[in-house]
Amino acid sequence: MGIDRRDFIKIAGLSTLLGLGGKSALELLRPGQVEAAMEAEPQALKANRWCMVVDMRKLDEQTAKKCREACHKIHNVPDFRNPVDPKLQVSDEEFVRWQVKWIWTDSYDHAFPGETAPHMEEMIEHLQFLLLCNHCDNPPCVRVCPTKATFRREDGIVMMDMHRCIGCRFCMAGCPFGARSFNWRDPRPFIKEENPQYPTREIGVVEKCTFCAERLAKGQMPACVEASQGALSFGDLGDAKSQVRELLRTNFAIRRKPYLGTNPQVYYIV
Repeated sequence: MGIDRRDFIKIAGLSTLLGLGGKSALELLRPGQVEAAMEAEPQALKANRWCMVVDMRKLDEQTAKKCREACHKIHNVPDFRNPVDPKLQVSDEEFVRWQVKWIWTDSYDHAFPGETAPHMEEMIEHLQFLLLCNHCDNPPCVRVCPTKATFRREDGIVMMDMHRCIGCRFCMAGCPFGARSFNWRDPRPFIKEENPQYPTREIGVVEKCTFCAERLAKGQMPACVEASQGALSFGDLGDAKSQVRELLRTNFAIRRKPYLGTNPQVYYIV
């Protein structure tokens, strides 16, 4: 049986306390403390600045579906269409309101509003783009969070500490990409195959993609990248010899709403 998020933090907190010689509670709760400990593992993948490149020439509908399923399964994202108990079936209206998504697909018009070029190749406008948190260099979600439940790591990953989240949803209002979801109801009855290695959430908190920070700490690539069959690349933008830099150097790529000044770090080769 898996553990819930409160049990998870109790265990993690006790382990940290024993391992760090009894630091103060304030120090242990500081944003990034747990992440810093994970990065200290010798097998952890590290970067100056993580980024993702999505090659839309290789991303078909089935591949995008595999990416979504891999991400949601590993992170215990609830599926309100398939409750554990059939009696908990929800209506279409409830599903639209309650759905939680870390990674999803949408049309060009919705993903890149107002960015249609006069002579753009028509095929591009009909593609379904794979969307997720953009892990911006200048994330508005971090600025508006009153409890620092969301914070940016030194390697650029925008994290979400769901134990600090008070459910104010300021971060959702601040995010211009719709990359955050709110748990309007208890998500656990809608997780059929729980992953015991990742904590479940509770009603009243926000969640989102974290570039699989917990997998990077183990030396593994993000789940969506492994499932993408080469359509997604993940690496260090700060390394001139990295695969992502080579892809961006040799291909034309676009980003979502760059005019807002958030400097998103998910790129799309078209």
